[in-house]
Amino acid sequence: MRAPIERRPDFTDLMISLACGLAMMMTVLVLGVMPFLPHLAGARDFKIYWATGQQLVHHGDPYDPAAMRQIEHTAGFLGPAPLVNYMRNPPWGLPLALPLGFVGAQAAALPWSLLMLGLLAISVRMLSKIFGRPGTHSDWLGYCFPPALTCVIMGQTSLFLLLGFTLFLRFHRTRPFWAGAALWFCTLKPHLFVPFGLVLLFWIAVSRNFRILAGLAAALAASCALTEALDPGAWSQYLHWAVRSGISSEYLPCLSVTLRDWIDPHAAWIAFIPCAVGCAWALVYYWRRRERWDWLDHGLLVVLVSAVVAPYAWFYDQSLALPAVLYGAARTQSRLLLAILAAIYLVVTLEPLYTTAESFYYVWPAVAWLVWYLLARRTTMPAAAAAADVAAAADVQPIA
Repeated sequence: MRAPIERRPDFTDLMISLACGLAMMMTVLVLGVMPFLPHLAGARDFKIYWATGQQLVHHGDPYDPAAMRQIEHTAGFLGPAPLVNYMRNPPWGLPLALPLGFVGAQAAALPWSLLMLGLLAISVRMLSKIFGRPGTHSDWLGYCFPPALTCVIMGQTSLFLLLGFTLFLRFHRTRPFWAGAALWFCTLKPHLFVPFGLVLLFWIAVSRNFRILAGLAAALAASCALTEALDPGAWSQYLHWAVRSGISSEYLPCLSVTLRDWIDPHAAWIAFIPCAVGCAWALVYYWRRRERWDWLDHGLLVVLVSAVVAPYAWFYDQSLALPAVLYGAARTQSRLLLAILAAIYLVVTLEPLYTTAESFYYVWPAVAWLVWYLLARRTTMPAAAAAADVAAAADVQPIA
């Protein structure tokens, strides 16, 4: 076998190094100064999950905005009044915040961020092996994906969703029950997976792979039972909040809400139009490929579209685009496209310096990941080589 030809660093390598280096530097800097700046610490979403844990331990209502605000202020989170100061995940996600209720805010802050960083590292490493390109530049593009690092900084839970989908990709062929159980993480924010969920149900019915559905049902049942034990009133508390939250009139930096505000800010139903269109497209896309459906290829596009058309999404929720971006970065043969991806990283990483998290300027990256991925798919390596890499990584035989 011939030795690989050494390639000299070029402009693309410089752009990737600059983008990844800047993203990591800003993350370390923010996490490093956070304990000394109460105003900055008060802007992190970590405080929401910590206060939720406190409410659960003391048998309070985790969906009471006034009580949550009081706990957060008492702990010294003196940032500006946030748009969201209470946990909006469904009740079966409450157990995730329970451990935070046994420790103080300062003691829990750094470990929580390190947990998010660990989830990101595990997901990227697993995806790199699945796509057959571990140890390449695509690894660093994964570790430094701006929405994911924003999750680490903010202490958000979208990286749990990323891990769940990654585990599904890894085990859906070999351990379908556990692959289904891993999808429980995705139910923490089910609105981000509507087209994906529809395709998943059709795929399960067509392939008769009901063990995946059984795994998801078992995980949901276990988490619901634990929630019932922790807070029997959680379901009614959540329903009370949902009816009076006014969430449908809020502005979020996502395509659906922007469309609503452009047409009629008072017509909440408009925000669901992109999701409905995405569902219709996803079903047609799946049905035409049902005989050769591959979650490691076709499924990535469905999840990416699901995140783009979600009726409710923040910038850090774009972490779900990471598998598709990593796949494109690992497989594309275009150095120019890699340089463009690095340029997108740079622009997005610098956005906090001139705008806020609720800004309209956070809408475009979701579309950018989708457009870039579609272009990268057109410049991937030959299909035979790609199939061999995936098969080797997954320890299965490629389909002839």
